[in-house]
Amino acid sequence: MIYLDSAATSFYKPKQVEQAVCRAFHTIGNAGRGAHAPTLEASRVLYRTRAKLARLFHAESASRIAFTANVTQAMNIAIDGLLHAGDHVVTTVCEHNSVLRPLYKKQENGVFLTIVSADENGRIDPQDVQNAMRENTRVIVMHHASNVTGNVVPIQHIADIAHQAGALLVVDAAQTAGAIPIDVQEMDIDVLCFTGHKSLLGPQGTGGIYVREGLSIPSLLVGGSGVHSFDKQHPADMPTALEAGTANGHGLAGLEAAVDFLLETGVEAIRAREDTWMRRFLSGIRGIPHVKLYGDMDASLRAPIVTLNLGTADAAAVSDALWEEYGICVRAGAHCAPLMHKHFGTAEQGAVRFSFSYWNTEADIDAAIQALRDVAEECEDADA
Repeated sequence: MIYLDSAATSFYKPKQVEQAVCRAFHTIGNAGRGAHAPTLEASRVLYRTRAKLARLFHAESASRIAFTANVTQAMNIAIDGLLHAGDHVVTTVCEHNSVLRPLYKKQENGVFLTIVSADENGRIDPQDVQNAMRENTRVIVMHHASNVTGNVVPIQHIADIAHQAGALLVVDAAQTAGAIPIDVQEMDIDVLCFTGHKSLLGPQGTGGIYVREGLSIPSLLVGGSGVHSFDKQHPADMPTALEAGTANGHGLAGLEAAVDFLLETGVEAIRAREDTWMRRFLSGIRGIPHVKLYGDMDASLRAPIVTLNLGTADAAAVSDALWEEYGICVRAGAHCAPLMHKHFGTAEQGAVRFSFSYWNTEADIDAAIQALRDVAEECEDADA
């Protein structure tokens, strides 16, 4: 099997991730729910993971990181907590449904929504974002990199636009956390939402939200916290303010080990290898007849994603052929980004996404190139 679907979830993990999860099953209890050894060890795991994520993202302190089950939950917390009836929010056609659906829900409840379009390569022009701002704009919500095109947004420029208007910037880092260096303070990000199971190389069911110092977001969920049990209101201090109920301690133990690997290896070194695989693949497929690419393939900084179609061939059929005939895992369809596909005119056809990881090899890439050539020839023969 050749796994080229890392934008959906990382399949290969550092060995220490598996070891950490297994160890946690035998060592941790419920964090904050007692003073015996297992619960204290759980608390230590959660704190260490927060601290290491804060280091990875250059956050002010570990307390600015709250854990969630995934980036979708983090986006719901941010969008629901920051937007109220009468507010205006700006987003883009490139967004994942984890951004769009919470925004549509807020729109039904009196929030005004502007969706900025993209150019023919799926790029966002910051001037279009600037032009969309209003006096009542409260938030800009935007991806760091598109899960369809791999295009990376100039986040610091967008942050300047937001802050000059007195608005906040919420960033969806699902495709970049662990794959592209992120410094929340240097990039002036107010809220960063991330998931643990993609390029952070952790287990599924892990993720989190960074909230800058001085900004508070109301709780989306309330309930057990392990502290202030007699208060009627959920605790207001970070990170407890955005966490309710038992944490996924076993998963977070794995995430801690994954972040250790990222910090030791270096995100820039990981990015360089993934970029090498992506560009090798691009170079090898450019001569294949009828290949249509989506995104700015010549950009110097991209997420390790290549999305394409073979003429008018159904994307699902191409994906099935790659798996059934060659054992290659890719993702076909709409990629939970409906407006992006409408923008490209691929709502019916879908598109085939190849996404690369640190663990791929030259042999993987060359096999994928040859397989795509073969499938393209099969498509031509079928059309003849």
